[in-house]
Amino acid sequence: MHWGRSGCMMHPMPFENGRSRVIAVANQKGGVGKTTTTINLGAAMAEEGRKVLLVDLDPQANATTGVGVSSRDLEASIYEVLLQRVALVDVLRPTDVPNLDLVPSSLPLAGAEIELVTAFSREHRLGRALDEVVDDYDLILIDCPPALGLLTVNALVVAGEVVVPIQCEYYALEGLGQLVGNVDLVRSNLNPGLEISHIALVMYDARTKLSEQVASEVRAYFGEKVCRQVIPRSIRLSEAPSFGQPITVFDPTCRGAVAYRQLAKEVLG
Repeated sequence: MHWGRSGCMMHPMPFENGRSRVIAVANQKGGVGKTTTTINLGAAMAEEGRKVLLVDLDPQANATTGVGVSSRDLEASIYEVLLQRVALVDVLRPTDVPNLDLVPSSLPLAGAEIELVTAFSREHRLGRALDEVVDDYDLILIDCPPALGLLTVNALVVAGEVVVPIQCEYYALEGLGQLVGNVDLVRSNLNPGLEISHIALVMYDARTKLSEQVASEVRAYFGEKVCRQVIPRSIRLSEAPSFGQPITVFDPTCRGAVAYRQLAKEVLG
């Protein structure tokens, strides 16, 4: 919590330079490779020697199971952290990937949107929780739920930037304007430094004209924010989560693993 010169309480600000780089991975459409991108970007960044924290903010908990943690076996998760029942350090756990830690999610998180409606400073719960570990990591990646509710707002308030995965298929751009508008809204009211830093084209099928058309449209609209590296549609990428492993571990030499390593380098800059 920060205090102004007048003694008035001020909202916590996003973490500044010298602390963790906080990235929200968001798209309001489901099934667009958001969680796959969060997991594999995190694993590839960890492989590069960065200390990475993956925060699963989606009640479906797919990022949690995708790195080999069963949400059913958890005593507590990000849900209890947001309700201030436990500290974030008490739910944080290492993964089998060196340099990659996890703050897990669980199904009860779906009720947090309602439970936090009347809570004081509800948009800043995640930021205050992360404040105790922010100096321990180079990057914090937040896997947002596929909706712009209070959970996603918490992520956008604490993040410095947003990475948006876009599926190279029909209707991929549907709702994208709304996401951009919502990011602008959070920037105007809660987090002046927030920006969409990277657009990642995923599920790209070079055999189809549609993928190229979608890619061209996205590049025309977002320009240099669109990453050069595209993520190919891949059976191995689809299989990896069921084994609880990032693609860089599940099949380190496949096209998907190579692509995510390159994408991670672009995002790292």
